[in-house]
Amino acid sequence: MWRSGSSGGSDRFEYLQTLVTEFQDTDSDEAKEQVLANLANFAYDPKNVEYLRELQVTDLFLDMLTEENENFVEFGMGGLCNLSMDPECRDVILQSDGIRLVTNCLSSRREETVLSAITTLMNLLTPVSRSQITDPAILQCMLRFSLSESPRLRNLATVFLQDSCSEEQVAQAQQQMEGQQMAVGIPLPKD
Repeated sequence: MWRSGSSGGSDRFEYLQTLVTEFQDTDSDEAKEQVLANLANFAYDPKNVEYLRELQVTDLFLDMLTEENENFVEFGMGGLCNLSMDPECRDVILQSDGIRLVTNCLSSRREETVLSAITTLMNLLTPVSRSQITDPAILQCMLRFSLSESPRLRNLATVFLQDSCSEEQVAQAQQQMEGQQMAVGIPLPKD
């Protein structure tokens, strides 16, 4: 298969291929975590995206989102977050039920996983995916995050609400949340 001009590109591809093979061949969770963390970091560099696409690393990261191991989920989500900026990777994620998988990560106890999930959802926003990503349940989640004590989470959720949603959608999600709270706390009738 043809590789870009310099041998540097070929070396890079072979190194990434070695990482993917190591991930598939090892039984050690610790080794898998190390490889996933490395792959997620490599996904940050646009020079590597073509190779990572070729090695189907997007699918590998998607597979990690349903693992029990929270490190696998965090590194998989971080890698997807980095790759989701690439239009071809974004399409792979969208075609692989990625919105649902990423949305499930919003309930993670790990802030890094949640931050990566929110950023990924913003990167996955297209005219076709918009209605799914701005679903009222997701908007209510972002509204709760916008009240978080964590400045990173609060700010990112606020950016999501401002950039991804209409004011009407946000107002509607707020009304639904208030309605749910009222329904839960229905006062008992007085004599």
